[in-house]
Amino acid sequence: MSKTALICGVSGQDGAYLSQLLLSFGYNVIGTSRDAESNEFTNLERLKIRSQVKLVSMVLNDYESVLSVISKFEPDEVYNLAGQTSVNLSFERPVETMESISAGVLILLEAIRFTNKKIRLYNACSGECFGNTGMEPATETTPFRPRSPYAAAKAASFWQVEIYRQAYDLFACSGLLFNHESPLRPEQFVTKKIIDGVKKIASGELALITLGNLDISRDWGYAGDYVEPMWKMLQIDEPTDFIIATGKTHSLKEFVKKSFEAYSLDWRKFVKVDKSLFRPLDVHMSSASPMKAKERLGWEAKNTLDDLIKIMNN
Repeated sequence: MSKTALICGVSGQDGAYLSQLLLSFGYNVIGTSRDAESNEFTNLERLKIRSQVKLVSMVLNDYESVLSVISKFEPDEVYNLAGQTSVNLSFERPVETMESISAGVLILLEAIRFTNKKIRLYNACSGECFGNTGMEPATETTPFRPRSPYAAAKAASFWQVEIYRQAYDLFACSGLLFNHESPLRPEQFVTKKIIDGVKKIASGELALITLGNLDISRDWGYAGDYVEPMWKMLQIDEPTDFIIATGKTHSLKEFVKKSFEAYSLDWRKFVKVDKSLFRPLDVHMSSASPMKAKERLGWEAKNTLDDLIKIMNN
């Protein structure tokens, strides 16, 4: 019999790529959104899979709504990818960020505990939880030092999953995903802003791009690679948490330089730094070790930063 997967936050880039993967495995995929009637699900449309996903409305921080959907569809696996996803926006909307991420995970855990403890839950956590790692790559045992409301909310969701896993014997785990991008990203994310800006400069539509701090460093991967370990985490015998990353860290300045080089342009002629775009607090260096995922899941990132830039340009 086919398995049924419930994907919370199916309209985002990760939700779309995960839907595509699970459909290729023969899953019945149920995708939720706060208002499925009015959502255009453009990412599912772009991947040409919208008609294959059963789309339903569910409000993640409303217990009755979550309980109703889980009881109706009886999923084998639940993937929680929902919630406010922007670090920048979390400084402007900290309450919404905490409620959409932390409360949403707690309600999912409670609903699973009271309906069917055999359901396996994947929770989308973040490498942002570690804060500044310095040159020492974070592992799954590195302490959290969040530096944004977004990171604090993700850290809270991580510990909620850990508590329910131990206290109630739920199969629940968190993926500590470091930065991952794709052509499906909205332009509020700096990597997408850069890629689209460079295209417009190359075609003469734009004179320059205004950016914030170029000296930050991140581990950037391709979102299409990162949905496979989400699925793999729910296929192993015992639930545990994993860092998902490429293991390679690059500065934003390097990302900008490579993006312009793809069009044979000198980035220094077209980029303006605006300090008003700097975050109140930022992670200056973020590096990760994905060794546990390689050893336990047999997974490692296929695409490098150069590959990612090519993919986002297509």
